[in-house]
This record gives sequence, C-alpha cells and structure tokens, in this order.
Amino acid sequence: MAPPASGPVPGLFEADAPRPLADRLRPRSLDEVVGQDHLIGPDGSLRRMLDNGRLTSLILWGGPGCGKTTLARLLAERSGLKFEPLSAVFSGVADLRKVFDRATSRRQAGEGTLLFVDEIHRFNRAQQDGFLPVVEDGTIVLIGATTENPSFELNAALLSRCQVYVLNRLDETALGRMLERAEEAEGRALPLDDDARTAVIAMADGDGRYLLNMAEALFALGTTEKMNPAGLAAAVQRRLPVYDKHQDSHFNLISALHKSLRGSDCDAALYWFGRILEGGEDPLYVARRLVRFAYEDIGLADPQAAHQALMAWDTYERLGSPEGELALAQAVIYLATAPKSNAAYGAYKSARRTAKETGSLMPPKHILNAPTRLMKDQGYGKDYAYDHDAPDGFSGQNYFPENMSRAKLYQPVERGFEREIRKRLEYWDGLRKKRRQAEIEE
Repeated sequence: MAPPASGPVPGLFEADAPRPLADRLRPRSLDEVVGQDHLIGPDGSLRRMLDNGRLTSLILWGGPGCGKTTLARLLAERSGLKFEPLSAVFSGVADLRKVFDRATSRRQAGEGTLLFVDEIHRFNRAQQDGFLPVVEDGTIVLIGATTENPSFELNAALLSRCQVYVLNRLDETALGRMLERAEEAEGRALPLDDDARTAVIAMADGDGRYLLNMAEALFALGTTEKMNPAGLAAAVQRRLPVYDKHQDSHFNLISALHKSLRGSDCDAALYWFGRILEGGEDPLYVARRLVRFAYEDIGLADPQAAHQALMAWDTYERLGSPEGELALAQAVIYLATAPKSNAAYGAYKSARRTAKETGSLMPPKHILNAPTRLMKDQGYGKDYAYDHDAPDGFSGQNYFPENMSRAKLYQPVERGFEREIRKRLEYWDGLRKKRRQAEIEE
C-alpha cells in the first residue's frame, strides 16, 4: 500500500525512540487543555461551535507555548477532518498547492481537510490570498496560528473569512497543573522546594512548552535533593522576557509605560521600564519616548519635565549602559510624579485643524512690516500698537485675520505651572475686553 500523502511513513523503530516530555504530555482531548476555558470550557465559544457540529476557518492568536498547535489538532479530531500541518517558516506556494490538491481529492471522496498553518503571519500577502478560494468553497477549513496581532499581519480579505480567537497566556494555575502532570508522567517529584517551584513557573513566562522543557532538564539531573531558587538559577538557563523590538510585544510594553506615566503610577511605570530594558530594547529609544511624553502629557504643567527628559537622554549618551540607565529611571520617576496636562498638545492639534479650515486668510495689515513705500501706501503697519508702550505692557490688539472670529485654542488646566498661565490669560482677556469696550464707547 502506498504511504499516505499527508506525511512520511513512521520509521520501524520510531515508537521506541525517546520523545520529549512536552510531546508525551500533549493533551489527547479538549478536556486536558489548560488555561483556555474561555474557548473550550462548557460555555466556551469553540466548544459551542463543535457541539453544533460545525467548524469554520479561524485564526488562533496567542503567545508561544499556549497550546495553539495542540488545539488545532484536537479540533480536527473532534470534527472528523484530516489534519494537514504546515509551517509558514518552512513552506511555500508549492507546498500549499500539494495540500490543496490532496484536500480536493478528499472532498471528492466525501472527506474534509483541516489545514493548520503555524506562524501564518509569515506568509506574504500574495501567499495569504492563495487561501481565499479554497476557504470560500469549503475545500479546506483553515486554522492559522500567530503570535502577532492579526489586524496588522494578515490580509483584510483573509481575516474577513476567518474568526479570530485569542488564546490566554498560561497563568500560574495552568502552569502548576502542567508541572503536576509532568511529575505524574515521570513518577517522581521535581527536585524543587516551594520557592523554587514558584520561580520555575515565573521563569516560564506563560509558555507551557518552555516550562515542560525546564522540567525535563531538572528530571535529567537525577537528584532528589530539593533545590532553592539559587540552586535552580544555577541549574537552568534564565529565560529573557518575550519581547520583539519590531513586533507586537514591543508596542504593547511601550504603550503600558506611556499609559502608566500618564496615570501618574510611578511604580507601574518603573516596572514596565524595567521590562522593556530586560527585553533588550535600545535605551535611546526609551529616552526618545520619554521626551515625547514630557511634551505630550505634561507640557507646561511642569516646564521642567522636558528638561529632565532631555538631560536623561544626554546623560545616557555620555555614560552608556548600565550607568546611564539610572538617569532614564530618574526621568521615569519625575515624569510619573509630575502634574499632567495635554493642553499644549490639544492646542497644537486645534491650531492645525483651524488653519486647515480657514485657508489662506491674510494677517491683519496693522501687524505687517512695511519696508517699502508701496507697502506703506497699502496700509501695512498702520495703527500698530507697540505693546511695550501700552498700559500694563499689553495693547489688546487683534492678531487674527480680519475676517476670522477669535479662536480659543489653548486651554490650560488648573494644575501645576499651568494654573499660573491660566491666571495670566484670564487677566489679559479682561484687559482685552476693557480695550474693546473703550473703543466702542469712543
């Protein structure tokens, strides 16, 4: 009999070959999957879909090691579909055509195919478009797995034909259950005290596969003496936090830092700052973000904020890591604890919007210079009031175009230094009204 077209023939001794712990503990039913009850629990959306006897094409979005591949395989089994796995990293158009051809043959024989594409976001736009006809006509049920935001990485046409399901990062409870299963499979306890066990779960950072690989390495030590966290750190490699400077986690953590600063939560801001640096981000990028925040979210409520951010940037450039990172940390603290105002940012946006709406209105002639006789004859500079000669150093003249109503663009808040600016503006508004009233009475 010819080998099945969907994969290689198992080797004669393959069943006796050693298998990694993560592979041996791969769930064999949906009930064994941990951490995703919102999808496959009694009231989960995927569970309801299966109970109704239908499975549509979908995208599984979640971090590494949260069970995307396992879930796809189990969905194929529950739905009675032939499971065809592909990796977008190692596959191309030719591989897709072979799968499509096999799926077409099965369909003619009354059988269905579930095509699972791992890292589907790595396919280019043209390759993603190739799925559209076979998904639309039902030749395949497509399940794509991605660690990246589908909104940014997948074609709108493909997304419109698939439902997106978000898989949770595995929490401490789910990872703890996985360690218990590993101990049951090995018939012995991990050589860890309670603190080290907690540390192992923290080191996994939500990744079940990484957790089981660590557990396998600990079992391989062959010791029964319980290790503390220090002994654990010496025995296994510490994992860097998941952070890709060019993809979704990068923007998520930067957003978390910015929002924490805006919310005046100094401790949270320092935490996200630490996470970003531990992930390997360029501190100069963080410095640029801090300067932007100083102008966008603090502004004139504390004019020193921008100075602090710029000085931290300059200090880091002079000292480098790790000494210069202290200057950035100090800037984070200053910005988080400073009074907040986006009045300058709002005024800037209002000014641009108003300028676009009003077009090419000329400035009033009295504030234009008149270096030539012709310009003087045209009224340039006529009746200009020199403010230093005016009472209170304020003339109250109109500086907007003559055919434009006065616009109120800057609205300072009652916080920090802007409280003083607000008082000045209100004082000048009062003087301006008095001058206008005096002109009317004359």
